[in-house]
Amino acid sequence: MSATDRTDPWRVAVVTVSYDSVKELESFLGSIDAASRPADETAEGPAVRVETHVADNHPESGQAGAVRDVAARHSASYTAIAGNPGYGSAVNAVVRTLDPGVDAVLISNPDVVLGPASIVRLTAALASDDSIGAAGPRILEADGTVYPSARAIPSVVNGAGHALFSRIWPGNPWTAAYRQHESVPTERDAGWLSGACLLVRRSVLDELGGFDQAYFMYFEDVDLGFRLGRLGYRNVYAPRAVVTHTGAHSTAESSEMMLRAHHDSAKTFLTRRYPGRLLWPLRAVLGLGLDIRRVSATRRSRRGDG
Repeated sequence: MSATDRTDPWRVAVVTVSYDSVKELESFLGSIDAASRPADETAEGPAVRVETHVADNHPESGQAGAVRDVAARHSASYTAIAGNPGYGSAVNAVVRTLDPGVDAVLISNPDVVLGPASIVRLTAALASDDSIGAAGPRILEADGTVYPSARAIPSVVNGAGHALFSRIWPGNPWTAAYRQHESVPTERDAGWLSGACLLVRRSVLDELGGFDQAYFMYFEDVDLGFRLGRLGYRNVYAPRAVVTHTGAHSTAESSEMMLRAHHDSAKTFLTRRYPGRLLWPLRAVLGLGLDIRRVSATRRSRRGDG
């Protein structure tokens, strides 16, 4: 039976990863109920039945009890993940415990507030065609601007151009080609969707083996979209579903560590995108460029210029 012929509700598991995210979790979990219901009496898509799971990636911090209490208040299950193995690893650990009847997994950061009917609209996008493996919402920043969350897969040309010129020449053509940002967002295919919030078909997630756990943080969503596309599935941007990324859970105090993690993950993706001995000179040159960019960004961070 085609996904579009279903009459029974779609079972959606919401999975979020906490790292001392008590305050953010309250708002996120509180937004799920309205997100899983149509915004009005007009049917906007298939009925959904939602279950919620919180993975605690820092239970050793002493906040585990508070995180567990917030989860319990919102009827969410709680899973302690010892040793902080990374974002994708925590999501994978929870997904492995899900009932086989779960149809789709909404993966989201805890510092996101889901808009009304957003889960319903993402599910409608996923259900519209069996070839769609993942659907991503329009993501708003805290100030209401649209974050470019549906991008092209980084290539030698657009990736290098974006890395080199995005700060000094924001309107450069390589950044535009990579970000695929639109003044009026429309539903379309994308190379990858931001892991801040996306809905993935469960069967596809299982076929992929979940996130690649070689990524501690950053680029696990790029890699997921890349591998999903290689299997012949589509990543679809569904901007009628709207969420807000509050950015409340700041990592400014560890910005240098974040910069290193970002660039290390970018290098890991390069080895996945351009494998083999014949391409090692290309990987070496791109890796050197990433190292130079990281050093420059670290110096700017220490000076306080962003």
